[in-house]
Amino acid sequence: MDGLQAENAGVGGIGEDAEERYRALAYDTALSTLVAVAVYVVVKVSLDGIRQWRARISVLIVGSGPVGLTAALVAVRSGKVLKLTVLDERYRTALLCRPQQIALDPRSVKFLLGLGVDFDNMEGCWHNEHFFTRIGVFQEYLLSILEQKKQKVDVKVQLGTKFTEEYLRRIPRNEWPRVIVVADGSCGDSCSVLGISSDYTVESCHAYGANATIERLDQRQVPTPEIRAHSLYFDLSAYGVEAPREHRNATAKPGFHVKIYGTFRNRYMALACPASDTKMVRFLRHTANSSIMKNIFHQSFNVYKTDIEPRLNDVTLHHMQCSRRLFEIQLSHRRISAAYIEGDNVAVTVEGEAARVLNFDTGCGVNLGMRGLESMGTFIYRTATAVDQNDILEALSAKMQHSRQVAETFKLTDLAQSMYE
Repeated sequence: MDGLQAENAGVGGIGEDAEERYRALAYDTALSTLVAVAVYVVVKVSLDGIRQWRARISVLIVGSGPVGLTAALVAVRSGKVLKLTVLDERYRTALLCRPQQIALDPRSVKFLLGLGVDFDNMEGCWHNEHFFTRIGVFQEYLLSILEQKKQKVDVKVQLGTKFTEEYLRRIPRNEWPRVIVVADGSCGDSCSVLGISSDYTVESCHAYGANATIERLDQRQVPTPEIRAHSLYFDLSAYGVEAPREHRNATAKPGFHVKIYGTFRNRYMALACPASDTKMVRFLRHTANSSIMKNIFHQSFNVYKTDIEPRLNDVTLHHMQCSRRLFEIQLSHRRISAAYIEGDNVAVTVEGEAARVLNFDTGCGVNLGMRGLESMGTFIYRTATAVDQNDILEALSAKMQHSRQVAETFKLTDLAQSMYE
């Protein structure tokens, strides 16, 4: 009996030893697996970080207007561009001699400051936190910055070169850009060359407007702050429209808003009012007498112009061209503002007036283009560091969503900010 008990005790000891060894082996295996997973994660994260850090792509920008050149600056500043090509069918002289004035609002100024733009070294003037300069001056400044960036990025500015199918065929397949930015304006045809749909969504801004231009060759071509006047009513009693009665009506919509902008030589005017069905608005929308609108702009200019510029008179009035009547202010924007060329692995985004355009000139149109570029840096980064096609498609989807948001925000607030405030 004692021997049997001793034998059972021996078997129990062996079982305990085996169980202990099993536990130790399981622990070692789990620990080894955990260490291996940790090492794998660290190595993968490190390699992904190195890959993302070293990722560089080629970018082609079609159009060297204010939006196109700003997009080029965004690309260079992203740190993910190895080669940048800027293309425009216009020659340098035609670009830099454009007399139109642009007004950069505080949001655009902040955006450009973040890109390294030094407004102190650019001809222009400040007023109410807005910066006013001529388009040609702004473009020349951005071109000079791109010239300075050639030490870090292969930058090529090809002016006098049109973007066509033949141009694309001349590019070797292994040198095709990963990103193409189309910023060739509302009349450009680069999107059709790339096979992007030309379908637009046209939406009302719930306002009516009219524009006028005045060219006086004897005046200076220098940047000038804009002038705004609000809650205006016009005396159209000679045409059967009683403005004072509407003015006294507490339920009537707010009056008209006038803006005078541009240089003294090339003056522009914008007249706008919120959509309403008052007698005056109906009359100005449907009148066949084009002289009525011309007289409104004529009188408004003489009342609100600066003190140092001459008045318009019957002799100089022929220098003015204006809308014949009020029209509905509408924003047109592309249904498809980004695309992916699968066979060539190219991501395309459409910017500026090539993507969205207003049928009404407020003097602040460039700001609408700048809004679209606020997501450009992220888009280039995500495209450059994309692992596969899905990553690129997600980047394009986010870019399109931002483009739609820009259009929606403009309708809700930006038009009012540029005219009514």
